Amino acid sequence: MKRIFALLFAFAMVFSLVAINAVAADGDVAYSQGASADRVLVANSAATSGDLAVVGVPFNEGIKAYFEMINQGGGVDGRIIEFTHIDDAFDPVKGKAALENLVEDEEIFAIVGGFGTPVIAAIIEDLKAYGIPSVYFATGITQLHANNAKTNEEGYNIFPVQPLYETEGRLLTAYATGLFAAKKLGVLYTNDDAGMNLLKGIEAQAADIGDIEIVAEQITAGSADVSSAVTTIKGADVDMVIVASIQATYPTIVKELAAQGVNKDAISTYVNSDLAMSTAVVEHIAGKFDVFGTAWVDAGDADAMTVFTEWIPEDYKANAYAMAGWIAGATFVEGLNRIEGQDITWENYMRALEEAPIKLPFGAAVDYADGNRWGTQAMSLSKIVPVSDTAPLGWEPVAPITSITDLLN
Repeated sequence: MKRIFALLFAFAMVFSLVAINAVAADGDVAYSQGASADRVLVANSAATSGDLAVVGVPFNEGIKAYFEMINQGGGVDGRIIEFTHIDDAFDPVKGKAALENLVEDEEIFAIVGGFGTPVIAAIIEDLKAYGIPSVYFATGITQLHANNAKTNEEGYNIFPVQPLYETEGRLLTAYATGLFAAKKLGVLYTNDDAGMNLLKGIEAQAADIGDIEIVAEQITAGSADVSSAVTTIKGADVDMVIVASIQATYPTIVKELAAQGVNKDAISTYVNSDLAMSTAVVEHIAGKFDVFGTAWVDAGDADAMTVFTEWIPEDYKANAYAMAGWIAGATFVEGLNRIEGQDITWENYMRALEEAPIKLPFGAAVDYADGNRWGTQAMSLSKIVPVSDTAPLGWEPVAPITSITDLLN
């Protein structure tokens, strides 16, 4: 009886997931759920209350502003984009419930702007099971990464835009070896998703380049004592240090490098490229070594900034999170533009996203060809400097947004 019940339950689940993407015909055009002759309904859940509201609110404002611009221009092929949102308060349980409501009850066409590491980690398998197109994630977790995905189970319906940790690990290696000619890299990485997957990308890119030596030391995330790992890296006499850690542990690592007299330049992820991080370490590294950080959003893109500031609310005109939301909206719309005059179905839409690289506002491009889901593979580089009128975030530009391929060439 238990086996019969299990088989019936499995059949019901498969049937319900198929029904979610049922295609209805309207004249000569067929539609998946959430799309019709006059609208396309999309949504996300994000923290718009609590501590992370300072990120979630401007992020969603950026999405809404981009869609408002498109709608004021007549929509896409005459279809208005409707954006709805559920506040999940950065709670994975609420995030899972929100996704179920949006897909099964609201019957949306796509998720646009998945938000936050703990929530995305909790819902990623549900997204794959639903098969719903999911465009842009405000996180770099490795669960979003896919190589040559052919099925939704493999991540075909997942379309990350931000650099994923593994992808950025590759890019950090490309910068260290291509721009700085380093042959021996010291890697201080934390034992969390960010650190271990940055290391995975670093090692993979080093192997692809060849003749690159990696000396890696693991650090407990959040540890206040990283002296032993730093001592090992110092003794290895590396050419450059990669700090494969995000904000909580990053200042501790950089300060210890300075304290032990390590005179090798260091480079780290875009997650650390902000005012708080530069302020925390700038006095410690002065006269000893330089610290570099990547970025994937270019506020100096004058054309993109002109359009953005015309549509975004006044409070968010200089907000990087609002710019990220704007990019999420633009990426989604590009897929719709590519299927004008065709059936507005999940299958057609996802196939269109793979057709050619998508140029990002404030950035380079993201390429989903051949089922690869890596996020953007081009980033800029800046260096920590004292805060000034010309460097209000304590970072000075060093290199424009550049791809891995161009760095290695």
